Amino acid sequence: MSETPKKIEGITKESTQAMIDTALAAYPEKGRKKRAPHLAPNDPEGSSSCVKSNRKTVPGVMSARGCAYAGAKGVVWGPIRDMVHVSHGPVGCGWYSWGTRRNLMSGTNGVDQFGMQFTSDFQEKDIVYGGDKKLRTLLEEAHELFPLAKGISVLSECPVGLIGDDINSVAKVASKELDIPIIPCNCEGFRGVSQSLGHHISNDTIRDHIIGTREFAEPASPYDISLIGDYNIGGDVWSAKSLLEEIGLNVKSVWTGDGELEKIAATHTVKLNLIHCYRSMNYMCKVMEEKYGIPWLEFNFFGPTKIKESLRAIGARFDQTIQDKVEVAIAKYEPIMQAIIDEYKPRLEGKKVMLLVGGLRPRHTIGAYEDLGMECVGSGYEFAHNDDYERTMPEMPEATVIYDDPSEFEFEQFVHKLKPDLIGSGIKEKYVFQKMGIPFRQMHSWDYSGPYHGYQGFEVFARDIDMALNSPTWKLVKSPF
Repeated sequence: MSETPKKIEGITKESTQAMIDTALAAYPEKGRKKRAPHLAPNDPEGSSSCVKSNRKTVPGVMSARGCAYAGAKGVVWGPIRDMVHVSHGPVGCGWYSWGTRRNLMSGTNGVDQFGMQFTSDFQEKDIVYGGDKKLRTLLEEAHELFPLAKGISVLSECPVGLIGDDINSVAKVASKELDIPIIPCNCEGFRGVSQSLGHHISNDTIRDHIIGTREFAEPASPYDISLIGDYNIGGDVWSAKSLLEEIGLNVKSVWTGDGELEKIAATHTVKLNLIHCYRSMNYMCKVMEEKYGIPWLEFNFFGPTKIKESLRAIGARFDQTIQDKVEVAIAKYEPIMQAIIDEYKPRLEGKKVMLLVGGLRPRHTIGAYEDLGMECVGSGYEFAHNDDYERTMPEMPEATVIYDDPSEFEFEQFVHKLKPDLIGSGIKEKYVFQKMGIPFRQMHSWDYSGPYHGYQGFEVFARDIDMALNSPTWKLVKSPF
């Protein structure tokens, strides 16, 4: 955190609180009372979270959250490339979960990567009579069709938990008979308050069924690390991995974008876990620290300022050899990054952005916008916990609005008041604001672009933000403000 908190002209604690109060005034008293603790002016020097989080969404209030199944299938398990991932339940959830996050995979489809849709396609008779037998048949057929898959995960949807199907016993018996790992994940969508619990449940299944069951084929070295919590959105993993290898580190496994089961299983032998998405994978980092003594470090590769800080923090965990390579890499890329900033900053400087995303983006990307001369006037998460907000507060300017799981109404009211030049949020919000004439970037999956991570990604990020903001098409749309 800087010694002097960042400030934005015209934004004060009083003005932000008045904006929040105006939005809340539209609710009945009970709803207003429940939502008030989730909205607050930012205090960069605060010692605890300025807003409440990880609470149930108020019934009747529209939320952008996902469910526990989405957190398990779409985030943690689905990006592992050499496994078959079965959505156990009706086809709707199974279909929606397929490929929606653009978790890019290397390899040949059906041979050494299986980024396809597998669903048990529950019907009414399965609800009435149970789906255990159907699951057993599906597992046999999947193994027969794709014998090169290294394992199978079974991710339960809501009806499975409601009718009491025992996927754990089915997976245990089938795993023994088929002689491959079959991991059950009891991640029914109704569990918990958001997709965050799905992350936690998935971490627990990895802990119980996978971690520590393999060893790396290559001999160990003092520079062995694991890249945790990166799901290869638009190729982010590849950009980060190449940079980490350039400074002399051995990225032995990736969790879980373009990840491989056997390498994930051997992660307990690395020397350091580097965590990208704290929300989804901090549980596993803490487990490996407690059980195997592996330290972990959160890093941020969005924008050259944060990349430089993170590289030096990573280098400090190793010897002088790595630290020297870090400085060589920084010196190599600084003029390249400066050329990008010189090209785009004149068109972006002073522009305001508001963020509402999940995972790490509401705080990690702030520095990248600031590198381009932009100001972040509001930020919040769909499913964060208190420690996420504690990490966000120092990154945000003083008195700017922080919002937890905001309703569509609240978010729109803040946009009308703050008049941002750009909004970075999800697909559910994209078309609402574009129809209002406000430039938008889909910050869950990089709007079908990417990578945005690492030095390689910053050029793509800067180009995309410039295109979004300065497209001549906005002259054809009348903004409400």
